[in-house]
Parts: sequence; structure tokens; C-alpha cells
Amino acid sequence: MELSDLAVTGRDDVRRSGRRRGAILWLVAAMGLVLSWAPILHAQSADPFAPPGLPSDSSGSGSSGSSNSNIPSGSSQSNGSQTTTAPTDAFNPTMVPTYSAHNLGDYSDSARRAATAGAPTGGATSGRPMPPPLSEFEKYVSERAGRPLPRFGSTLLLNGAQGFAVSPSATVPPDYTLNPGDELLIGVTGAVEADLQLTVDPEGRIFIPRVGAVSVAGVRYGDLASALKRRFNEQYKRVNVSVIIGHLHGLTVYVTGYAVKPGAYTISSLSTAIDAILAAGGPAGGGSFRMVQIRRGGQLVTTLDLYDLLLNGDKSHDVSLLNQDVLNIEPVGLELAITGSVNQEAIYEAKPGETLGDIIRYAGGLNSLADESRVLVARLADLDKNGSEELTLAATKSFPAERGDIIRVLSLANIARPMERQAILATVEGEVDHPGRYYLRPGSTVGDLMAQAGGLTPGAFVYGTEVNRDSLRQSQQASFDRAIADLQLDAAASPLSDIRSLADRGAGAAGRAQAALAIIDRLKTQKPDGRLVLALGPDATALPANLTLENNDRIYVPPRPTTIGVFGAVYQAGSFLYTPGTRIFAYLRLAGGPKKIADRGDIFVVRANGSVLSVHQTHDLDKQPALPGDVVFVPVKTSGGAFEKLLAVVSVVYQLGITALTLSALGL
Repeated sequence: MELSDLAVTGRDDVRRSGRRRGAILWLVAAMGLVLSWAPILHAQSADPFAPPGLPSDSSGSGSSGSSNSNIPSGSSQSNGSQTTTAPTDAFNPTMVPTYSAHNLGDYSDSARRAATAGAPTGGATSGRPMPPPLSEFEKYVSERAGRPLPRFGSTLLLNGAQGFAVSPSATVPPDYTLNPGDELLIGVTGAVEADLQLTVDPEGRIFIPRVGAVSVAGVRYGDLASALKRRFNEQYKRVNVSVIIGHLHGLTVYVTGYAVKPGAYTISSLSTAIDAILAAGGPAGGGSFRMVQIRRGGQLVTTLDLYDLLLNGDKSHDVSLLNQDVLNIEPVGLELAITGSVNQEAIYEAKPGETLGDIIRYAGGLNSLADESRVLVARLADLDKNGSEELTLAATKSFPAERGDIIRVLSLANIARPMERQAILATVEGEVDHPGRYYLRPGSTVGDLMAQAGGLTPGAFVYGTEVNRDSLRQSQQASFDRAIADLQLDAAASPLSDIRSLADRGAGAAGRAQAALAIIDRLKTQKPDGRLVLALGPDATALPANLTLENNDRIYVPPRPTTIGVFGAVYQAGSFLYTPGTRIFAYLRLAGGPKKIADRGDIFVVRANGSVLSVHQTHDLDKQPALPGDVVFVPVKTSGGAFEKLLAVVSVVYQLGITALTLSALGL
């Protein structure tokens, strides 16, 4: 091929390549045109009966020239106030119904629309703010108090700020001042009729045909109708004017300083300083709840103390915001902690000049159990000294607050009082002439109680008397909990400590341990009753008269029982008629005697007075005389160690309802 032919061929390839590029460009342009017209076509098909000039779901908003999308239905009121439809996120610009400028009367409720705005700018994350990390002082208080204490107000701020957000159906208040960007829907009737849809321009004016420019920026919404009527009456007579805000402009404000999420936020023009602070997550760990500065045009407008709102529900110092306002959260001031008998334990922030009494007041004051005579104050300056300083409640009102103070209000409750000072309310039941509850003076005895109750009846079985006492129940519960913990540890270690061969170990040992743990879980549901075992003989006829009573003591004197119970590994378990002088082995024979699987060496008896008699106390247990109300138990012989015995004994003890403290008497 000649060089000239190659040149011609190259030119042809270039032309063909150019035509392909042109075709591709035309195709892209055509697709862009189709995509640009698609929303309009969709809007027309979605709302084909919209009045002329009425904005559809995705079209513009009539003569105002603003573009709205996703327009839901809304509602309105005239003049004094207006209900607007706000977006789901209340910190977005609030959008309200947009009316046609052609005929307000033909615009029905079903055709009204309100636009929603995008997500607010600013902040590191969206959604509910995360708790700020603990400050050094919060960690210090946690160590000194033994538990974490929150900063006052922090838990309220972490609820997503919904409590203080502009409602999705917010009402434009009469004192709202108009701003550039607000859209007004003006209805004129009388000598002249008109429906106008006007937007406040950047200079704060609206232009009314045949009336001229009217400055409305800064005018109260409640005064706007009368102000416009005066301007119309300069040209026309007998004219009535009604005004509705059709669209509220959005504000861009800046939350700076020690905020959880500092940044720029686009919020509704109805939002206040508190709304913006909460949108930013509130003060961070080093931020102040009491010093929030609002600046406008570089000038300080006001300083906001959030304690006014948090403590008293007072929003009177809250201010409405304007575009480009700056809210600066100052560093935290003096921090103090208060614990004990107050209505709200927390870490509080004090202003200069405030006292410990002010902090106690912030904590809601003392609760009903507080000791007003003693308030303890631990100061940073006293860390190397003799501990806390003790004040009276009256003294705290003039005692200056210092940074790092930890205040503790002592309680009058849960303190054991001397017996001779305790008033007594005792209960006596069962075989007494006048059972009931009796109020006795401090230091009273069982003899004093029985004198008021009229003494015992002839059928009283004094040996089986139950005396239940709160103080004893609490000590028994503590011992019982420790015993259960030891049993759990032994049960978990049982498969590891089994000395049998590997063939006998494994799943069987683990299964026994699991069964033991299951029984221990059931045993946990039992609660010691605080029974005091009286040192009485089986033939006793009177209670110990010199036994001092305690408050809430309960005494139950049962009737004389007539049976002996025999349970466990016997041939016929049951209750048998008691015969005086009969020995325990006689009742075992009545039950058919122990089975071959019985462990004869571990038979025990639970007596009516709550005591336990076992082979650990006497080697001739079966030869001991039976007493009325005795329960004889014959355990099953086990081939293993203590836990096989535990499985056999505890399960029956649980079924019989006998107190679990009998295990200690059995050597388990």
C-alpha cells in the first residue's frame, strides 16, 4: 500500500471516529432531556386535576419561584396563628402550605401541599447522640462514691432532643417576627379583591401591585394584617386584609465551643436557642450547662442558663434565633457532686458565689429520710487531712461551694438502734387466748406480750413454738448465701476432683454436677425464716418470759401434734400416730424399715422446735425416744462423695419444705 493510500485510510478512520463520538454525544443529550422532563411528566400524571398555577408534588410553587418536593397535605389558620406542617426532623426548615395566587377560595384542604426539607447540616453523626466520654472529675467522683454519678441534665439531653423539638404540626405564634425568605399569602376583599402570594425579599420588603413596596421585616405576625390594611386604605376604602404564612424560611446557625456535635445547623425559623443546643447534643463533658452565649453579628445578645429549664421548666430566657446566629457553649464551671439522702444524686455545676445550700436545692432538697443535722463535705484541699467536714443543713446555706466538693447527706434510716429505745410491734398467733398484734414499750419481754394476749390455751404445744425475728432472718440470709456460693463452687469442681477411673468419669460426672447445680438453683428460691430455736424441753408448759422482744417479732404457738413423719428410702413413707415413749426405730419399722439402697448411717430427725438430730450428734439415733411432730428422713446410699449425698438429701428436704439450714447439721 502506498503512503498516500495510508494517509487516505487514516483520514477515513478519523472521520468515522468523529461521527461515532457525535452520535454518542447526541444520545447522552437526548437521555438528559428525557430525564429532566420525567419529574414534570410524573407530577402532571400524579395530580392531573390541580388548578392552573397550583404547584404539583414535584413542580415549582407558583409565582414565588421556589421549588418544593414530596409535598404532603397541610392545614392553616388565619391571622392570629397558623398551624404549619413541619418535616419529620424538627430541626429542618419548616415548610407550610403553598397557595395559588389565582384564587384562594377555590383552594380546598384536600389540595393543599407543604414541602419538606433535607437533613440538617452540621454534627458528626445523625440520629440519637452518643453519651460523651466521662470527664476526669466524673471518674474521680465514681471512685469516691463507689458508683458512677451522671452530670445533671445529661440523661435528658441524650433522649435525641425530641422533647424540645419543634412539633411536626407547629403553630406560628402571633409574636413571630417576619424575616427575608418568608412567604406570605394575602387575601384582599371589599372595594378590591385579590389573592397574592408574595415572598419577603432580602431587604425585608414585599411588593404589592398598585400599593408599592411594604417593609415587613421585623413586624410581628399578629400585627401584619392590620399593618397591611392601613397601607391598602391609603389607596382604597373599605378593604379587609387577611394574611397566612405560606412558607417559613430556614435558618443556618452555628453551635460552637464545648458541644457534643459542634457545627452548622439548618433549623426551622421557629426554633429557639434551646432547640439548636439540643440538636447539637448539648454540652460535652467539658461544656457548661450554665453559660451558653448567643452572639449575633459579633455582638453578645444574651447568656442562657440551661438550669432554668432543667430545674424549673422555665423557658422565659430562651430566645428566637436569626440567620447566622452563633451559640457558643462555654467551658464548664465549678463542678460538685452530691450523694446520699437527696432527691436527685448527680454532679452539679455552680456559678461563682453560689453555696452548698444552692447545690442541695438543685438536687431537689433533702428526701424524707435525710438527717438534717449532719451534711458531710469532702474537699480537694482536705484530701491529705482528716477526711470530711461536718456541717448542719443551715450552715450549708452560707458555706461557699468550691470546685471538686463531694457533698454527702446522711440518712436516718437503716441504722440499728439500741434495744431499750426500740418501740415494739409484736404478733402472737396460735394457741393463745387473744391472738393478734400488740404495741409494746421498748424493752418489753415475751412475758409482757403473753400477759396482754391472755396466756396459752390448754392445747398449746410450747416445745414447737416458732419465734421469727427480722434481725435473725437477715443474718441467716447472709450465711445462707455464702453456703450456696460454696455449694456451687463444689458442684462445678466435682467432675474434676472425682478420683475414679477415667472410664467412670466424663459424661456421668458432668451430669451429676449439672444435676447438683439444678438443685442448688431450686434451693436458692428458699428464704430463711429467721426462726429462733428456743431452749425448751418437750414437756415445757410456758414460754421463756424473760426473752426480750424485738420489733416485728412473730410468735406462733402450735397445737400439740399427734403424728411422726417418716420419709426417704423406706418401704412405706408417711405419717404415723404418735405414742408417748416410743423410740424412733419403732416408727421406722412401721414404715417397713430402710430399703437396701438406704444409707443407715445418715438417718436424721427434724424436731418440732426446728432443731436437727443426726448421727453426727448421737450414735444411737434410732434408740432415741420420738417426740411429737418429729420428721424422720432416711437418705439413699450413694457410691460417690458429698454431692451424691447432696442430690439425695437436698431434693427431699426441698420437697418437705424443711429449712435448707438443716444441711449444716447434717455435715453437708
